[in-house]
Amino acid sequence: MRLAGAILLVSLAGCASAPPGEIADPYEPMNRQVHAFNKSLDANLLRPVARMARLGDGAKAPAEPWTKPYPQGPGAIGIVGNFGSNLSLPGKVVNSLLQGRPQPAWQNTARFLVNSTLGLAGVFDPAGEEFALTEVDTDFGETLHVWGVPSGAYLELPVLGPSTERDLAGKIVDFVLIDPLDNVLTDEQKLAGTAARVVSKAGERAQFGSTVDSVLHDSADSYAQTRLLYTQHRRYELKQEEDVIDPYAD
Repeated sequence: MRLAGAILLVSLAGCASAPPGEIADPYEPMNRQVHAFNKSLDANLLRPVARMARLGDGAKAPAEPWTKPYPQGPGAIGIVGNFGSNLSLPGKVVNSLLQGRPQPAWQNTARFLVNSTLGLAGVFDPAGEEFALTEVDTDFGETLHVWGVPSGAYLELPVLGPSTERDLAGKIVDFVLIDPLDNVLTDEQKLAGTAARVVSKAGERAQFGSTVDSVLHDSADSYAQTRLLYTQHRRYELKQEEDVIDPYAD
């Protein structure tokens, strides 16, 4: 049943495509409604929580909030983020293998083993700090891209934010099928891992607070700006176009 659902999702991904360099957005009216909800959620919940998380991690309140990125540190949010990130590594190993990329699969495997042991179940990051084993990020959306599935139409998802039809299918497959720890961890451990990943999002919101604020709350058309930045960044990640640069590089 799970495999059949995954195949259906893969077949549906990319059903609406645009010419290279353009953005297919046939669902724009619905997307804008979801964007308005996400923007309100950010203003009323995520931004205040992220600010508290930033200060709670030991950062001094700046004279002008959100003027500089906040590096993920060893404070509470950083520790929770490390734990959640470590639990996500086995799924990334599987995706790298499905993409025919053994080197990142080996690197993420080594990182997982080091941090799960020396790092006390991933709470700390000796793999990165002592052995230069950085995380190689990937997901099933990228796997579908490698397999030749087009990105499909742009989507904005409630809470999760910008995506595409292909990446939505990838998120579902990652969550339902890919994670090798699914059959190893107890329900309580799975819940703790999910909670850790959710909490770590507050750290990301704090880290990139000024960028998020400028896009969501300062731009004339935050929806169009979000759509453009997400699309450019995703194309950069997937190396779809040689002339695409990472819009978050600065």
